[in-house]
Amino acid sequence: MYQLDDLLHLMARLRDPQHGCPWDLKQSYASIVPYTLEEAYEVADAIERGDFEHLPGELGDLLFQVVYYSQLAQEE
Repeated sequence: MYQLDDLLHLMARLRDPQHGCPWDLKQSYASIVPYTLEEAYEVADAIERGDFEHLPGELGDLLFQVVYYSQLAQEE
């Protein structure tokens, strides 16, 4: 099982100016909004369908978006 620190470390690596992922380095608050909305809708959909087996994964995807915004804020 992964811990929150693992997710924070992954995001820092993805956004590392020298060795990070080129796609992730180009992103901004505004550019990731569509992904955040998509993940939020997937959480809501899983809840509405009673698909609690997949809900933890969907919540993890949404949490990743929150961590992304947090990393962007930390870089400012």
